[in-house]
Amino acid sequence: MGRKALLAALCLCLPWATAVGDEHEAETNFEGIESKFSLRTPAEPDEDVCYLVPGQMDSLAQCNFNHTSKTFVVIHGWTVTGMYESWVPKLVDALYKREPDSNVIVVDWLVRAQQHYPVSAAYTKLVGKDVAMFIDWMEEKVNYPLNNVHLLGYSLGAHAAGIAGSLTKKKVNRITGLDPAGPTFEYADALTRLSPDDADFVDVLHTYTRGSPDRSIGIQKPVGHIDIYPNGGGFQPGCNLGEALRLIAEKGLADVDQLVKCSHERSIHLFIDSLLYEEKPSMAYRCNTKEAFEKGLCLSCRKNRCNNLGYKVNRVRTKRNTKMYLKTRAQMPYKVFHYQVKIHFFGKTNMTKTNQPFLISLYGTLDESENIAFTLPEVSSNKTFSFLIYTEVDIGDLLMLKLQWEKDSFFSWSDWWTPFTFSIQRVRVKSGETQKKVVFCSRDGTSRLGKGEEAAIFVKCLEQPVNRKRGGAKKASKENSAHESA
Repeated sequence: MGRKALLAALCLCLPWATAVGDEHEAETNFEGIESKFSLRTPAEPDEDVCYLVPGQMDSLAQCNFNHTSKTFVVIHGWTVTGMYESWVPKLVDALYKREPDSNVIVVDWLVRAQQHYPVSAAYTKLVGKDVAMFIDWMEEKVNYPLNNVHLLGYSLGAHAAGIAGSLTKKKVNRITGLDPAGPTFEYADALTRLSPDDADFVDVLHTYTRGSPDRSIGIQKPVGHIDIYPNGGGFQPGCNLGEALRLIAEKGLADVDQLVKCSHERSIHLFIDSLLYEEKPSMAYRCNTKEAFEKGLCLSCRKNRCNNLGYKVNRVRTKRNTKMYLKTRAQMPYKVFHYQVKIHFFGKTNMTKTNQPFLISLYGTLDESENIAFTLPEVSSNKTFSFLIYTEVDIGDLLMLKLQWEKDSFFSWSDWWTPFTFSIQRVRVKSGETQKKVVFCSRDGTSRLGKGEEAAIFVKCLEQPVNRKRGGAKKASKENSAHESA
């Protein structure tokens, strides 16, 4: 009997011993987490008043964590000062204004983020692991649904978010990459950077993708289900040298780093804009290249070819990455209104001019936008040209437009000896936001457009022609579709 009793005792003890071992191992793992998880509040969006501690259930109650609402996890990027940048409380505040009952958690990895860039970049793996362990703990111990989790990562933080998403036992709902960092990540393996596999839906904003790929501040290649490149993804409006000099004059050299950060950080402010201006979502358009977008060839909303930028993006998942483009204003609200303009330039003699400056004015039922400057890379006799323009105001339904061919900023003998003129009969305009197409006619049948002369006026044609299905119209339609398909 003594032997049987011993065996029974061992059977009873083994599960207990195993449980203790697992619990101890879990505690050890949690102790290895260096990142801190601050649950910010609407009243104090700029203060770390309460931390959620993985493994400590009471921290959830102490911080008033809302188990039935969405949770936003904000992950900052590299920092020179070792302090939070000014955008953090702005994003927290905007998230709470849009989703008052949500939980907004700021991941503090400042100590690791203030090292030399390559060191901090390597730390994204550990930060991602910390965040994944935190999310798994929430899901397993608190039964918090990962369908309510939205990670938002800026610069290096975007890749940390991606790594976290790849390591969680169940997929999080969404990751938003805010200009993910480029250096050391442009050619990196998908497991070590943000990728479409890291969440049910991954959307990315690219706002500072200048220079060679390995030296670009923001990653150039698409890394999400939808990748949006505002203003082509390069320098953003209001971030030029002149603006930086004005900033230095007003605030001193302390803010000189804003010259570099302005375009990079614009990704955050565009997302904040989408939270605050719910009734004014910025529209982006699918396009193969930014060059095709600049020609106005991609302003289609058929088959998910257009989408909202930011918080209310439509979750479109395709087998290939979808690249989208749009223009924006220099400050909030960033929304603009896009138009494709197509003009056929008639000429009695063959003539080609390059980099020609024009002004166009649009007049509508609600407002007007005058003297919009644009440059045509080439203008030739008896050819049709398409280009993109945008207005900062909603002018309503179009009624009239004016077109003027400006003089060159420098004196040209050829222009003086040979006056250049074209004849224009019609101007075709398509609105990206409303998808409406309007044809404008010359009031005299044909309008003369001369370089340096007064503007030609076009009014809405009395009879709007039906789209033709043959010839040039069909060819143009195929060309547009080719540029839009991404």
